[in-house]
Amino acid sequence: MGFLSLASVLFFFFGVKVYCQYENYQWDEDYDQDPDDVYQPEFQFNQNEDFQVPFHQYMLGCATECFCPPDFPSSMYCDNRKLKTIPRVPAHIQQVYLQFNEIEAVTADSFINATHLKEINLSHNKITSQKIDHGVFAKLSNLVQLHLQHNNLEEFPFPLPKSLERLLLGYNEISRLQTNAMDGLINLTMLDLCYNHLEDSMLQEKILAKMEKLMQLNLCNNRLESMPPGLPSSLMYLSLENNSISSIPENYFNEIPKLQALRMSHNKLQDIPYNIFNLSNLIELNVGHNKLKQAFYIPRNLQHLYLENNEIENINITVMCPSVDPLHYHHLTYIRMDQNKLKEPISSYVSLCFPHIHTIYYGEQRSTNGQTIQLKTQVFRRFQDDADSEEQEDHQEGPEQEETEENTGPHYYGSQEWQEPM
Repeated sequence: MGFLSLASVLFFFFGVKVYCQYENYQWDEDYDQDPDDVYQPEFQFNQNEDFQVPFHQYMLGCATECFCPPDFPSSMYCDNRKLKTIPRVPAHIQQVYLQFNEIEAVTADSFINATHLKEINLSHNKITSQKIDHGVFAKLSNLVQLHLQHNNLEEFPFPLPKSLERLLLGYNEISRLQTNAMDGLINLTMLDLCYNHLEDSMLQEKILAKMEKLMQLNLCNNRLESMPPGLPSSLMYLSLENNSISSIPENYFNEIPKLQALRMSHNKLQDIPYNIFNLSNLIELNVGHNKLKQAFYIPRNLQHLYLENNEIENINITVMCPSVDPLHYHHLTYIRMDQNKLKEPISSYVSLCFPHIHTIYYGEQRSTNGQTIQLKTQVFRRFQDDADSEEQEDHQEGPEQEETEENTGPHYYGSQEWQEPM
């Protein structure tokens, strides 16, 4: 019994020792429960309701050629990696960025599981129309934005999903457009086709009118000789710079009353109807670098007017503003008139008709013998109250000093893509 009692006592103390070892073990000494500030796990295990993607899909990871930021698990960045093919896009990805690569083809295999895709950027690649699998984009029922600018496309991509809202096809070689190419694009709000090979015959049959929600249309730097017909009434921004348009039909803008900005510089406009631009919502009008010889009626809400590089010899202010209504002033603030054939400045009556005007930029004018002349110009001011008026009179600038505006040069309106209204 003595031996068994001794063994029992030893076993008891041994058990207590082992129990105490586990009870007092400090887990945080070997396992840091708080994540390291630098290291980020490859997968996110917390469901993010903002992306509306099922929790289990985060486990699908990312294409090995690309990078999927842990903070933006629905985006896949594959840009500027010298890729020649499109990697397979995982099912949970919503945005894929593939710009600045050497991709030549768009195959259905790459997007076979990408049912949640909303944006694809394939700009600045080497894609041709023949190497786009038929219907590859149309199958993406959630696609909202598609970038294909700066490629080698020869024709308008077709078919496209009805969900598409923004389509950028600038800087390609598009010279073919199927008559049903715009069918189904009922949600498109922005279409950029600048720097292509579009001709008048491609825009007939009012195919543009099918896009009933279109707000911005860019057709600059093409081969158009007439105004595109059948524009949707929703249109707010129209870019037609650098074409060969010589005239505007008299009632052309009746169908697009919401137009806010019209850019038609570098065309061949000569004689246009007197009240052709009588649009109640027009804010910016650029008809510089044409062959206009006389002014026209200025709508009340117009703020910026560009008339540089035309053939205008004099400005009849009553043509631009037939009457002055104290209750409905014109909003014009800036006129650019350089490189015309003016011999004298616009009449001072302009400040009464356009009380908001602050700058008329004359620059250099061309004389009949080919030389340039500099006009002596007035400085316009808008006085807020009598105190401001007296203060500014004390600092009156000389009549020969020309007032210019920092942001009203060519770069001011050179961007091809406007910001969509909120």
